[in-house]
Amino acid sequence: MERESMDFDVVIVGAGPAGLSAACRLAQLSQEREQEVSICVVEKAPEIGAHSLSGAVFETRALDELFPSWRQQGAPVTTQVSQDKLLYLTSAERHIKVPEFLTPLALRNNHEQYIVSLSQLCRWLAKQAEALGVEVFAGFPAREIYFDSNGSVCGIITADMGLDKHGDKKGNFQPGVQLNAKQTLFAEGARGHLGKQLIAKYNLDADCHAQHYALGIKEIWQLPKGDARFEPGLVLHATGWPLTESATTGGSFLYHFDDHLVAVGLITDLNYSNPYLSPFDEFQRLKHHPQFSRYLQGAERIEYGARALAKGGLFSLPKQQFPGGLLIGCDAGTLNAAKIKGCHCAMKSGLLAAEATFNALLNSKPEANYHPLFINSWLYQELAQHRNFSGAIHQYGSVLGGAISLFEQNVWQRLTRTQSRWNIINSQPDYAALHELSRCTPIDYPKPDGVLSFDKASSLYLSGTFHEENQPCHLQVANQRIALTHHMTMFNEPSQRYCPAGVYEVIEVDGQRKLQINAPNCLHCKACDIKDPSQNITWLPPEGGGPNYSSM
Repeated sequence: MERESMDFDVVIVGAGPAGLSAACRLAQLSQEREQEVSICVVEKAPEIGAHSLSGAVFETRALDELFPSWRQQGAPVTTQVSQDKLLYLTSAERHIKVPEFLTPLALRNNHEQYIVSLSQLCRWLAKQAEALGVEVFAGFPAREIYFDSNGSVCGIITADMGLDKHGDKKGNFQPGVQLNAKQTLFAEGARGHLGKQLIAKYNLDADCHAQHYALGIKEIWQLPKGDARFEPGLVLHATGWPLTESATTGGSFLYHFDDHLVAVGLITDLNYSNPYLSPFDEFQRLKHHPQFSRYLQGAERIEYGARALAKGGLFSLPKQQFPGGLLIGCDAGTLNAAKIKGCHCAMKSGLLAAEATFNALLNSKPEANYHPLFINSWLYQELAQHRNFSGAIHQYGSVLGGAISLFEQNVWQRLTRTQSRWNIINSQPDYAALHELSRCTPIDYPKPDGVLSFDKASSLYLSGTFHEENQPCHLQVANQRIALTHHMTMFNEPSQRYCPAGVYEVIEVDGQRKLQINAPNCLHCKACDIKDPSQNITWLPPEGGGPNYSSM
């Protein structure tokens, strides 16, 4: 196929915090050292920030390095944390407030942080990148990796546009563009589809353990102006109910930020074992807890979204450099789960990648030497300091695992001023954790009341999700028979429940079961790609569309 081809020194896939930070720093280095570097960022969302979702309590450490005068430059980082609460929800009605001396050090000092919208922060970073001369292209999903004859990455090919659901060309067909690069940085976020391919091709995970993921579901609520319940800068983190009823780990949050907005969310670890569990319905239950409902009653729900996050930590981090490129940010898994923060880690990963990439270009090296920079950075030190958190929680649960982490952070490290001498690792992939139906108790979820809890259809509407329906299905099921026999018998086809957007349904057509895929509903959360027990589903980028987040 004849394709348009464009040449750049560096192509960056993904306009999230890692990709945009790398682009900005590369452009700064280019100007500082008077070495021209052409930089292109491609983003699958129709607009920058439209697919960006995070909690997000934001640590400014990496932003301080990238733009020391970010306050004067108008960064949308304005609501500083004013109150910080950690709760253990013991039941649907009760809770225990965790005292400060029992709060892990990683969750302290939030008063120095800010509550932000990642969507807005990414839009601001994109403007800074463009002002520095970076070309930023939204609405161009990277579909394929382009390799040279030696097997090195030398760019990407964007998705073909204008194919119908059978893969035939429509009247508006346009072939994808081949973007050639001396170095290509992959910053797709957690479970990037190209990142998966790179890890497999170059065996980047040979020396690490299985990556672990969680599904974050989040809503934005608008409190009435002048409502006395609005407390700017309030941060509430909680663990326990409702997930403990299913012996599942995770946590919840509620933040008060700009203009009487309240962010509320639930993070469900995707190593859960009960196939009856529905993260979406667990989230609906959570909002009825008095510690959450007190702020949501009488408010208006204005936005909904979901996204997987990589939380395995240092032990799950693959090698990030390979011939012709780097895997950075959440595409590699740099989030610090102990802090419940990943944006500053992703940004720092991007800054390190920019330095390694610039040096490679300067010295005409085929591979950017990222690893030594990473090992000597505060990012590595932070991930190493909290390396046991995810393993402890996965191995021993929220209470005992949390106690181990508390001892490690608050006692051992403070007394010895050294990292702990033990390692706690959970090597079981999340998709292998499901138990058969016979071992599990069904979960009876209450019907939504339309006040605090809602159904998937009305929630999906608030995500702004849109896809052209007459296009090839971007959710590839390798074998429907596996879903309709093996999965139905053992797990009652769990995709019907782990998907937070109602993409997957088992229906009956002419007396035969069929797995129906409602691809236009897709939030691009990647839960199906992660949790399918036979790894039978592969997520690929559609030709465009997806959610349209404004304040996430």
